[in-house]
Amino acid sequence: MTNRYLINFDTQKLSHIFTEVAVVGSGVAGLRAAIQAARHAEVIVVTKDKINHGSTPWAQGGIAAVLHPDDTFESHIDDTLKSGHGLSDPEIVKQVVHDGPGLIREMMGWGATFDKEGEDLHYTREGGHSGPRIIHAHGDSTGFEISRCLVETTYGVENIRVIENTFCLDLLTHQGNGVGLLVSSIEDGVYCIWARQIILSTGGCGQIYRETTNPDVVTGDGMAVAYRAGATLQDMEFVQFHPTTLYVAGSTRALISEAVRGEGGILINRAGEPFMSNYHEKAELAPRDVVSQAIVTEMKRTQDTNVFLDVRHMPKNKFKERFPRIFGLCEQFDVDIAVEPIPVRPAQHYMIGGIKTDGNGHTNVPGLLACGEVASSGLHGANRLGSNSLLEGLVFGYRSGEIAGKAAASQPAAPQVVRIQHSVTHPHHAPVDLWDLRHSLKSEMWRNVGIERDERILKSAVQHIDQWSRYALNTEFDSPVGWEVQNMLTVGRAITASALARTESRGAHFRRDFPNRNDEQWLRHSCMTKGT
Repeated sequence: MTNRYLINFDTQKLSHIFTEVAVVGSGVAGLRAAIQAARHAEVIVVTKDKINHGSTPWAQGGIAAVLHPDDTFESHIDDTLKSGHGLSDPEIVKQVVHDGPGLIREMMGWGATFDKEGEDLHYTREGGHSGPRIIHAHGDSTGFEISRCLVETTYGVENIRVIENTFCLDLLTHQGNGVGLLVSSIEDGVYCIWARQIILSTGGCGQIYRETTNPDVVTGDGMAVAYRAGATLQDMEFVQFHPTTLYVAGSTRALISEAVRGEGGILINRAGEPFMSNYHEKAELAPRDVVSQAIVTEMKRTQDTNVFLDVRHMPKNKFKERFPRIFGLCEQFDVDIAVEPIPVRPAQHYMIGGIKTDGNGHTNVPGLLACGEVASSGLHGANRLGSNSLLEGLVFGYRSGEIAGKAAASQPAAPQVVRIQHSVTHPHHAPVDLWDLRHSLKSEMWRNVGIERDERILKSAVQHIDQWSRYALNTEFDSPVGWEVQNMLTVGRAITASALARTESRGAHFRRDFPNRNDEQWLRHSCMTKGT
């Protein structure tokens, strides 16, 4: 229930710029893709905000890779496959795990610095990992350091042009091939960027949920753009909820890194009782889906709105040194970690599903690649292993950038302007309260398409989203707020329909009415393409 394009336009009446490779998004995946593609071709990076305002700078815990001398590729592969609940692609997992260490060392050569213990890197452990293999920067600011390094490296590459504060409305297609982008900025209005190869790396869709750790810009734009252009979306029902986000009235749902539990933090209920050992043998180090579901069950049992993360047994100065950002956040909201536990509850954190790609980032639309959180590469399966996300962005950014750069350089002709028109009559409606519509969708997704789901509430969510989508289709919006809402409705509908279709529980997808895993019927991916 979507139009092909968000707005009416005629390319013959618009301004044009040209490049060989266009990258949409400026997180770890997008910038690594741009840097690699630029070794072969001219590159434009388009980002709808500032270059460093996506999800990557907010990543706290670290990046997982086999760098410790006692660690093995086989162990990391095994941990990833176990977390994926049967849906991870073993070859993709092997590829990512093997490629990761070299790309991290390369980034360190560009100036990225990670925390050390003496002369060696400091490693921590997170849930689902069989040993310490997570490296981190500035305590709990790993994503910030990676973003800083990649931004500086990007600006040091002569044939990369960065265009900020520019909204990617749609992928331009001609005879089924991706040929460019339709974009809009306050300064230049709507115009076309023609490219030989296009890479989508726009991140996830956290803002479609009321409770999320994602920044405001993360509204599922890339998934919606790809879907409208005919790309296949895969495994959209698998949405990962981080078990522990700060729960204080008036605060944002700020992430309390899984590394806190990895270094000794204990989950307790209001009575002060540890409870994770009642739900899983690894207790606080269980995989994220298990911990999130256990917390929800415990909150129901005790009729509380949250549980607590207890770090009172950890020396305060040591905690401050290891987790300076988290310490400052707690201090900001008058939570003294030395005398009281941190109030926490789950929130949407990461989109596991996304645009279906192969091992090099190719989609089913020729000329279009995708990498990072916007893509469904086959790495995560039904549940992402902690700290594998930055790793995935780095590896697939490199791979898709290499493929796109070489492909663009091998095409002899410059990108050609083709006439593309889109004209839809929008019936007159009363003015739409976009913020009310946005908040209604976010609340609907949190209530009915959250950690626990069942047929009744999912069907109700589908009906509501369809009603709102019909109204949005009959209204022409002319601002990023309206375009974001349309994209959020598209992605929310895809998640909800996929969750309704998968009649089992697996990984991050839990159905109260189908609480068991069903390999006979559902040991497979779910896919959807526009018009099917």
